Amino acid sequence: MKPPVLVVAAVVLALSWSHAAVAEPQQIRMATLAPAGSPWVAVMERAAAEITDATDGRITIKYFTGGQQGDERDFIRKINLGQLDGAAVTSAGLAMIEPSILVLQLPLLFQSEAEVDYVATKMWPYFQKKFEAKGFRLADRGEIGWIYFFSKSKVTSIADLRKQKLWTLGDDQLGTSVVDKLKLNGIPLGIPEVDAALTSGRINACFSSPLGAIALQWYTKLKYMSSTPMLFAIGATVLSLDAVKKLSAEDRAIIEKVAKRNQKKARAVIRKANVDARTTIIRKGITIVDVPQPMLDELTAVAVEVQAELVGKVYSKDELDRVIAYRDEYRAKQPKAAAK
Repeated sequence: MKPPVLVVAAVVLALSWSHAAVAEPQQIRMATLAPAGSPWVAVMERAAAEITDATDGRITIKYFTGGQQGDERDFIRKINLGQLDGAAVTSAGLAMIEPSILVLQLPLLFQSEAEVDYVATKMWPYFQKKFEAKGFRLADRGEIGWIYFFSKSKVTSIADLRKQKLWTLGDDQLGTSVVDKLKLNGIPLGIPEVDAALTSGRINACFSSPLGAIALQWYTKLKYMSSTPMLFAIGATVLSLDAVKKLSAEDRAIIEKVAKRNQKKARAVIRKANVDARTTIIRKGITIVDVPQPMLDELTAVAVEVQAELVGKVYSKDELDRVIAYRDEYRAKQPKAAAK
């Protein structure tokens, strides 16, 4: 799953990058697939309230949660039309603006959160410039977390995997490439369609973070979860440059201060929530299935093939080389942290 996502620090930092000097009250209209009451939305709303108080009501942030504004393709379209100012999106939404950011979410690329943090921190300013060239501000990094394979029947081999009716995102070039390489039975659906598809039997397997599986109630229709995560899913808030430019210098300074105070805290909240969610779904009856080494070896080999195959299609060779070099640089400095 590239479940919906995400972190309020992204919102507040993005707003801090404005250059205009307008002190009029302004409402920032934001969309997210994250359900109301989820940890993602709770964190965003707390920081939004802080922003409103700190700016004496000059800035308010209105969130349309739970897919009220459609799916992430709808979010990006509505931002371009001026119907929304921004959105907190998964990597799928980010890739609709700039596909190359998917180089940070390749399967089996990272083995620890520390690796993710190191590489993403190095690469994020580069991607912020690419998004700006597309008319968007890419705010600080949010995340969904480690993504696991969930299914109704036990899967312990690639042969078992090929028997599943597996949910895929139709616009996800990365996921589509993996599905094609492994000759899987992929069923393309939007995130809001997954719950009904699991209920009806149209699909019987999907990918998700533990927190996403709980927030979207997918876990109630599934029985098994892989022991090994397939990838680490990122996300972020994006805003149109037009919306960002409407903020005053004073409000920019206030929002930037809030951003610095919240950005790391927000990721920590989601990471703890994922740990707690894993415990919860096990208690509720989900069985963790060990991924046998032969299956993991085959998945790893395919992941490497996919990395090379997407060069020139999704990201450049230089971008892939930089990500791998930063990852290996981290492992050389912290070899013990590389083992998960």
